[in-house]
This record gives sequence, C-alpha cells and structure tokens, in this order.
Amino acid sequence: MKTLREVKSGETVTVVKLNGEGAVKRRIMDMGITKGCSVYIRKVAPLGDPVEVTVRGYELSVRKEDAQMVEVE
Repeated sequence: MKTLREVKSGETVTVVKLNGEGAVKRRIMDMGITKGCSVYIRKVAPLGDPVEVTVRGYELSVRKEDAQMVEVE
C-alpha cells in the first residue's frame, strides 16, 4: 500500500486505512481524513514537510509523520 506521504503533487487519492493509535489517530480523523474520503494533494514542501491537501472542500497541512499513517489508493 502507498501512504499519503508518497503521493505526488496534483494527484487525487482515496483513503483506505488509518494507522496509528489513540490521540494521534483521533487527531487525523478530526481533521476530516477518514476511510473512504477523497484527498487531493495540492503541494508538497521542498523537504517533504508539510504536505498541503484538500479534504472535504478545505485546505489542510499535514506533517509528514501524520501523512505516513494514512494508507491510500
């Protein structure tokens, strides 16, 4: 499986699974990144951190550690 961190700028992917535990997983879900939702990768910073995405109609910046926990297809 590919993670959100590995997706290139300009691609749209679908969330398959959220890894992580407890508060970290809850924070990702509270941001709107849940199983089955569509995520558009707007920009990736030069060093890969953060990743700017569009989820559910709004822009969001995700740290690379958090993006590594989101499996996509």
